[in-house]
Amino acid sequence: MNLLRELLENLRQFIATIGATTLFLGRVLAQVPRAFLRPGLIIEQVHNAGALSLVIIMTCGLFVGAVLGLQGYDLLQRFGSEDALGTAAALALVKELGPVVTALLFAGRAGTALASEIGLMRATDQLTAMEMMAVDPIRRVVAPRFLGGVLAMPLLTVIFIAIGIFGVQVVGVQLFGVDSASFWSQMRSSVGVDDVYEGIIKGCVFGFACSLIAVYEGYTATPTAEGVGRATTRTVVTSAVLTLILDYMLTALML
Repeated sequence: MNLLRELLENLRQFIATIGATTLFLGRVLAQVPRAFLRPGLIIEQVHNAGALSLVIIMTCGLFVGAVLGLQGYDLLQRFGSEDALGTAAALALVKELGPVVTALLFAGRAGTALASEIGLMRATDQLTAMEMMAVDPIRRVVAPRFLGGVLAMPLLTVIFIAIGIFGVQVVGVQLFGVDSASFWSQMRSSVGVDDVYEGIIKGCVFGFACSLIAVYEGYTATPTAEGVGRATTRTVVTSAVLTLILDYMLTALML
């Protein structure tokens, strides 16, 4: 009975969290048009969420592509299809690895930064001070950061895919001697516009979800040091789990 009671309580909290997040999303979306009236704030947040994440995105993209080149070449040479390495790697990066790994890195770097920043503003009563001065913190603080994450995520996804393909080319063509002309020609002929759209759509959806979770956790964090730390941890865990769930749902829908 205690186990059943605990399960029901967790289910109730889960449903309540979904409802609270939905209401919070409605408040944020209602302030989005007004947030565009101050584009400087949005550009600053795109820089914080996107430009400051470029180093880790490019580094991980290069080595993910290199590993994909190693594993792909080892697999394809068993069937005598080494020239198809470009096609296999490009499809894997564009449709799956690019958006998913970028979202996980985005949650670990930019998402935690957003959650901790807003949570610290809650803990130091900065958000309360804005409300006392008749300044809506959703419009002034939350909406620009949410939009910055949503806009930065697809751009980071494209950069990750491009660097990943470069890593595959370095390993496959330069290291293992795969024919360069076959590598690029088969990639161009096999990877269509629909495949690229699928990767970009996933990047946009993941960016929307990860940004929403980050700003929500930061805004609703308990105003203590421990509360901010827990909010940051929940941001990473929830973003990672939700990214994988959404990836499966989008893949099944697009197929």
